Amino acid sequence: MFYKQQGGGPWGGGGGGGPWGSGGGSGGSGGGNPWSSRGGSGGGNPPPDLEELLRRSQERLRRIMPGGFGSPRSLYILGAVILFFWGLSGVYVVQPDEQGVELMFGRYVRTTQPGPNFWFPAPVGTVLKPKVTQTNQLTIGFRGSPGNIREVPQESHILSGDQNIVDIQFVVQWRISNAGDYLFNMRDPEATVKIAAESALREVVGSNPLTAVITNQRDQLAQQARELLQGIMDGYKAGVTILDLRIQKADPPKEVIDAFNDVQRAKQDAERLENEALAYRNDIIPRAKGEAARLVQNATAEKERLVKEAEGQAARFTAFYQTYVANKDITARRMYLEAMQEVLSKSEKIIMDNKGGPGVVPYLPLPEIQRRSQGQASAPQ
Repeated sequence: MFYKQQGGGPWGGGGGGGPWGSGGGSGGSGGGNPWSSRGGSGGGNPPPDLEELLRRSQERLRRIMPGGFGSPRSLYILGAVILFFWGLSGVYVVQPDEQGVELMFGRYVRTTQPGPNFWFPAPVGTVLKPKVTQTNQLTIGFRGSPGNIREVPQESHILSGDQNIVDIQFVVQWRISNAGDYLFNMRDPEATVKIAAESALREVVGSNPLTAVITNQRDQLAQQARELLQGIMDGYKAGVTILDLRIQKADPPKEVIDAFNDVQRAKQDAERLENEALAYRNDIIPRAKGEAARLVQNATAEKERLVKEAEGQAARFTAFYQTYVANKDITARRMYLEAMQEVLSKSEKIIMDNKGGPGVVPYLPLPEIQRRSQGQASAPQ
């Protein structure tokens, strides 16, 4: 049984007012409150009449769709509404820290930048929005945080160029540069970056000696490994940018570190002794070279002096010979006199003539007697 619609609002009611009527006081009047009792007794709150509400809703839909739900016009309107809301669901917004990856039936089509965009709604189109400004970090050779580090030997032990084992722990920081390549060119991006980073560092360390890895060339080797890793990622078209590759630890394995330190100390002593030997050589060799140069210069000067003297004597002899050839008698006599002068000037001479008479002894050892008398005179008394 339906209520009869009263004059007033669209929901009927007694005296006008709200959609449920205003009613005329409490008690048994059937004023218009739908929650009141139908018989006007008691003033309770019975449930609403659902059949009446359904009937009124059907009447409103008939006014919108005069031909009913089965008419072509109704179907067109309903289809247009559904298409409108379905198409509206294709509008999406890419946040500043994201990139939009549009897929059609699961196939990659293009990458969109931050801002509002439109793409075919599901199930035709799908949009993935990975965060591209987030910095991702991988630890290789260890796990955990400072103060609670667990070593991973199978990752950290690397063979150097001089056949030594190095215990290396390093960190790789990377970021997505192209979301489409990142999602569809690698099955497991994080594992791929990790394996490629290990390979790049092993190649760099394997071409350098141990001392270069554990001393002041560590940063240079890390930079070379980062560039090599970026080249690998570009070759894979992984859509990844390597921000940094930092070596945090590079030491010999702890099992041999004491022996390694002994070897290093021995090498340092050898280098010290070698430097001292080089310093001594640098001191003694220049002095020896200077002394040798001085001797050579003295010998050269002596040679030149002797040559000049010999040339002078030869020139004097030649001149003397020419004079002798020009006048042999005078030259022979002069030579005789010069020779006698040279001989007699070095000997003691006593000259006697024949005027002394026959009583003079022809020979007396006068020089010997003279030397004896001088010796006696000089002897002490």
